[in-house]
Amino acid sequence: MSGTHDRRYIFLLNVAQRRIQRQIERRAEAQLKISAVQAGALFAMARQDGALSGDLAAALDIAPSAMTGLADRLIKAGLVMRQADAQDKRINRLWLTAAGRETASKAMTELATLNDGLTEGFSDEEMGVVSRWLEAMAKRF
Repeated sequence: MSGTHDRRYIFLLNVAQRRIQRQIERRAEAQLKISAVQAGALFAMARQDGALSGDLAAALDIAPSAMTGLADRLIKAGLVMRQADAQDKRINRLWLTAAGRETASKAMTELATLNDGLTEGFSDEEMGVVSRWLEAMAKRF
């Protein structure tokens, strides 16, 4: 360890990620009755409603085959509907239902509360450095 900071970045990042992920899963299940991955899909669709499955898979950083199963579960839950593209009937697009939009909105509120807790005790400047570092890691790897 050099200086006053714990430099076990990979270990600390992994521990933090696992703990945050467990918290997100608990909140999503308790408050929304869906998984965190499903909530993430609703967020992505809220930004690009009517998107192709492949585009949503890319936005979520998951395999297209995983997106197919995820979309099927969201459709079964009544949160998403699949419709043929207006221009090319061979292509299906995914759209949020009214219930999907409402659930996405509730999920955003839950996420904002969690984000507030994550940043508590840190200045905007400190969080700017954290954000910059995390974005750099996402781009590098």
